[in-house]
Amino acid sequence: MGTLGHIQVVTASIGSPSARWFDLGPLHIHYYALCIIVGVVAAVWLTYRRWTAQGGDPDLVFEVALWSIIAGLIGGRLYFDVTTPDQMGHQWYAPLAIWQGGLGIWGAVLFGVLAGAVVVRRRGASVSAFLDAAAPGLPLAQGIGRLGNWFNQELFGGPTTLPWGLRIDPPFRPVHYANSTTFQPTFLYEMVWDLGLAGLLIWLGHRYRIRPPGLFCLYVCLYCMIRSVLELMRVDPATIMLGERLNFWVAVIGVIGGGAAFVYLQWRRPEQTSPGAVSEA
Repeated sequence: MGTLGHIQVVTASIGSPSARWFDLGPLHIHYYALCIIVGVVAAVWLTYRRWTAQGGDPDLVFEVALWSIIAGLIGGRLYFDVTTPDQMGHQWYAPLAIWQGGLGIWGAVLFGVLAGAVVVRRRGASVSAFLDAAAPGLPLAQGIGRLGNWFNQELFGGPTTLPWGLRIDPPFRPVHYANSTTFQPTFLYEMVWDLGLAGLLIWLGHRYRIRPPGLFCLYVCLYCMIRSVLELMRVDPATIMLGERLNFWVAVIGVIGGGAAFVYLQWRRPEQTSPGAVSEA
């Protein structure tokens, strides 16, 4: 909001929450953690529906979820700590303080998928089929989890005057943008893309016969596509490699790798795969 002569000019924008947590009795609950929990629950529910619809063992979904969540939290935090050590803080518990933000999605997905694959294979089910059943739930969880970045006032882009610009409080602004008020809400762009991607994967799975784990490969490719764009917009501190943010290059690798794997899977000789069969992938 500004002033032009005696005329008051109001610029539309999106406000940021004034609080990052709330108290529930003796509990100190962070909105960031709450968003992650809601996202995980939604992903497990969707995967349960899709896996059991294929005739898969419903108990396997909960077993995979347990180990994947544990491994994902560890992997996500390790990735954040290793790639952005200057953002951890100086408290003794800083490397573990996920409630303050700081989970690298690349490490979370990698560790979570590997842990889940081990569980599925040991149970004698198809890893490829399970990956496709779980694929839409991953962007669903990520999209819901992105709301946590809104409460934390983090992961935004450069200054903007667009009507949907995000108002950031002074303590959360980068030093070189201290006098700017509204920024690109990159977390919102990703949230919308993620939720749309979840719906797209479900539709593609119903509409076409896609060889597993083709849907998972599409998830990797299309998610990394939006991240490669958003990484060019974000202004928060990051590790730089070859003139760009490290996560930009990781996203580019994901686009190429996921896309190439999808094409290969759909063009190779057909194989019979069922949820109860051990995967050769």
